[in-house]
Amino acid sequence: MPPRRSDESLQRGAVVVGGDYQGLGIIRSLGRTGFPVCVLDDEPSIGRYSRYVTHAIRVQNLREEEAIVNTLLDVGRRLNLKGWVVFATRDELVTSLSRARDRLSEFFRVPTPAWDTVKYAADKRLTYELAGRLGIPLPRTWYPRSADELDAIDSPRWPMLIKPAIKEHFIYRTRVKGWIVRDRDELRKRFVDATTIVPAAEVMVQDMIPGNGRTQYSYCTFFKGGRSLARMTVQRQRQQPSDLGRSSTFVETVDRAELAEPSERFLREIDYYGLAELEYKLDEADGEYKLLDVNTRTWGYHSVGRVAGVDFPLLVHLDQLGLNTPAAEARPGVRWVRLITDIPAAASDLVRRRLKLRDYVGSLRTVETEASFARDDPRPALAELMLLPHLIRTRLPQRRQP
Repeated sequence: MPPRRSDESLQRGAVVVGGDYQGLGIIRSLGRTGFPVCVLDDEPSIGRYSRYVTHAIRVQNLREEEAIVNTLLDVGRRLNLKGWVVFATRDELVTSLSRARDRLSEFFRVPTPAWDTVKYAADKRLTYELAGRLGIPLPRTWYPRSADELDAIDSPRWPMLIKPAIKEHFIYRTRVKGWIVRDRDELRKRFVDATTIVPAAEVMVQDMIPGNGRTQYSYCTFFKGGRSLARMTVQRQRQQPSDLGRSSTFVETVDRAELAEPSERFLREIDYYGLAELEYKLDEADGEYKLLDVNTRTWGYHSVGRVAGVDFPLLVHLDQLGLNTPAAEARPGVRWVRLITDIPAAASDLVRRRLKLRDYVGSLRTVETEASFARDDPRPALAELMLLPHLIRTRLPQRRQP
């Protein structure tokens, strides 16, 4: 149970680094319980408008490691946040916190594991190498060092994917997770394009498992001591973009017990602690759930957990303070939507006749929680509407890619 308001532990709040909708979910989770929250961001964000924010700080740079660490320590000392828990919401933040964990831990509580653990999620080459050793199914993946090595790729399955091993190096330039290629000529062209953005050693070629978000599942956990203290499995009903989703726009909690064992085996192998999301896609050709990605930060839809019975940020926060964290498992059938991205995602599927209008409207009637809107905290959703031009300019894929 959460501590009472009279408990002095409530004075130990949280520093949420990144104030978009997933950061907002952390803010609300902790703020509703009574913990003070400081949000840091280097871009316009909606989290700062929440009624549950105690401090909202706009900073210059949260992309470079030294700047991230120095900014956190400077703000922490200036606002007397010693002993507060730091939550990272973006991949480069996780990397920076993990590398500087010892330094930051002298002032903050840092649930992000050390780099020797995080590297197995940050770099897909290490993710897949470890998963392969553990016998966890994977899509076939190649690591060509040059365009000349593309001819050795013998997959009979087209289209295929060009994707980065370290996604933040790629995604900020292209605003997509990868490129779909439909033949060998396009494969060669896109490989060359990718090497102008990241080193050739970071470019991966992968079988594209057929199916959209509905064949994609995620195992979400608060992992400690070699086991899941809290867990939730979700199915993506819709994503943006539809074929190769950068983010979920509509998810539902489901029962997929078969994803627990391989997920926990992977996390146990790297001695993991904290929140994690392991993404799988069901390959209907062989009936296997194949591991795509491991995220060691809060994921976009984590706030559905609170409605489904697993308040992930609160559990981590309580554990960091040495307080009781009871085991929990999310109930299936709870639906979450982010309308500002789900509407265009659904519109694309409607135009391509992948979705019927009555089915879309019907799905919204059963939604239990929305990413930004909350009756007790409406201002962030209004701010998101005002920021829509900024989000379109900075989040949508580039019209002219390399």
